[in-house]
Amino acid sequence: MSPDLTMITEGKKFLWDGQLYESKEEAARVAESYRNEKFEVELAEEDGKFLVYSRRAVKEWVATTQ
Repeated sequence: MSPDLTMITEGKKFLWDGQLYESKEEAARVAESYRNEKFEVELAEEDGKFLVYSRRAVKEWVATTQ
């Protein structure tokens, strides 16, 4: 199995965390920990395994001049 490293949902790019989870419950626990860290999370199922994809939007970007 070779899951996609990225997933695009509603125009947003999510990155796979690199782990295969045996159950949806286990993946949901990991996803919740990411949510607690202010990440957006998507779950996917592939070949009976569960995958967690996450992204964190940039809230503020500061340009510096030299």
